[in-house]
Amino acid sequence: MDYITYSRRLTQILGRIESKRLESPKQIALSFGVSEKTIRRMINHLRESGYPIEYCRKRKKYLLKSHADK
Repeated sequence: MDYITYSRRLTQILGRIESKRLESPKQIALSFGVSEKTIRRMINHLRESGYPIEYCRKRKKYLLKSHADK
């Protein structure tokens, strides 16, 4: 995957998380045509960039941790 595609997908993933529309890692991987491992790496990249992303096992999707949750 080239840098531009990677950057666009990071932006799409972040947008979905912010709007609370993000699906499971498996569903994201299928929609992007990549592996679940790639999606997890992309999520970790966003975390390393400062986004407080958490995975909710109950809802089975990613969420942004709000300041109130700290």
